[in-house]
Amino acid sequence: MTKAHLDVPALVRNYVGGHWTDPSGGRAQITNPATGHAISEIGISTPADVAHAVEVAQAAFPAWRATPPVERARPLFRLKHLMEAHFEELAQLITLDHGKTIDDARGEVRRAIENVEVACGIPTLMMGYGLEDGAARGIDEHMIRQPLGVFAAVVPFNFPLMVPFWFWPYAVACGNPYIIKPSEQDPLVLVRIFELIDQCGFPSGVVNMVQGQRDAVDALLDDPRIQGISFVGSSPVAKYIYSRASANGKRVQAQGGAKNALVVMPDAVPLVTPAITNIIGSCFGAAGQRCLAGSILLTVGDAHDKAMDGLLSISRNLKVGDGADPAIDVGPVISGASRDRIFKAIDAGVASGAHLVLDGRHPSVAGPNAGGYFVGPTIFDGVKPDNALAETEIFGPVLSVANVPTLDAAIDWINASPFGNAASLYTGSGKAARDFRFKVVAGNIGINVGVAAAMAFFPFAGMKQSFFGTLHGQGRDAVEFFTDKKVYIERWF
Repeated sequence: MTKAHLDVPALVRNYVGGHWTDPSGGRAQITNPATGHAISEIGISTPADVAHAVEVAQAAFPAWRATPPVERARPLFRLKHLMEAHFEELAQLITLDHGKTIDDARGEVRRAIENVEVACGIPTLMMGYGLEDGAARGIDEHMIRQPLGVFAAVVPFNFPLMVPFWFWPYAVACGNPYIIKPSEQDPLVLVRIFELIDQCGFPSGVVNMVQGQRDAVDALLDDPRIQGISFVGSSPVAKYIYSRASANGKRVQAQGGAKNALVVMPDAVPLVTPAITNIIGSCFGAAGQRCLAGSILLTVGDAHDKAMDGLLSISRNLKVGDGADPAIDVGPVISGASRDRIFKAIDAGVASGAHLVLDGRHPSVAGPNAGGYFVGPTIFDGVKPDNALAETEIFGPVLSVANVPTLDAAIDWINASPFGNAASLYTGSGKAARDFRFKVVAGNIGINVGVAAAMAFFPFAGMKQSFFGTLHGQGRDAVEFFTDKKVYIERWF
């Protein structure tokens, strides 16, 4: 693919009521994590800026709610077309601002488009049901779904494009105005998306964006006109979002952190090349900054040595550098602070006695990327269940390996974790696969799949401390979250 021309704004602003406006707070730098150099500035919204966005969105609700669902879907059809036309530009903006490899970025754009495609089916997805003579002779009963009002999302840095699309297309298609608060670390791709949204024919105030930090988030959580909040991030912040928003009477779906385990059975070892390649993609793709990234490898019985041989032989040769280079396997992490935090976790792992078999600290990256925030693939072996490496979400390209005697022992390890986002099993046994699926307490299960990411027409699940709420993002769960049910019973004399 040829390199697209990227228009990077000097200042990232709010989009409210169909207009670009300057946030009235301070400014913060946006850096390219592959170089460490500033590429733009972001305005910081005050609570007053957020309140204005909510007011504008609330004013748009009555007319948008009264718009037929087939008409509400039409701007989304236009947006899908524009996103396809600007596909490569969007992917390159993600890589510039976030740092992930260009192939990972393209995958993210595709997942965002798929959610638009599903939301375009809202005339079917939002249907209710009814029963003639359901209450008694001559008395019919019906259930209909109706929108509630203004919703908002607080979205993470690791998927700056895909994650907002888990929520807002469904909310808007259901008849609710929406406000997105991007991560202040990499908002550039959403700025471009809103430039495309501006061309799609959404009425003023239906889709809005506010920049900001914690004050902006708290303003969304506390505003009584906001009906619900969607969030993806770490578990402590997800718990805070859930507690504060729900205490204010809001619907909440808050996706938290993860410590995802990958289990390799002995009968998977003859398939070692595809299995190990898949495991490496799970653990080190996007520099480990996925909520579905594998971070623990549990080898069962004599699978350990063969799995480790394959894992090390490939991981040692992964290329670290600027994700814009298609030859690169592992891009930078999002910031210098993240890099330093990951280095400290590696240092602590060494001090704990775990065996560091591949050290990714301070990889050699020269030239214009010498100041980038790079961490190379890192592998520990002999990790114990009570070690911080096995318990703490590192959110970087760090893999902890442990050998367990049986599949049940691996399942016990997984279920002892406070997290329940994802788990995967590599096996050739249908019985082992079924036992794993049945017993593991995690929302997203992979069988010979290392990143068990749900398609847009399925919910993105999560259990235990990995999810706070009852209805997830995407698909039918999203339609349920963004509507309420009304039952009416009618009789005519």
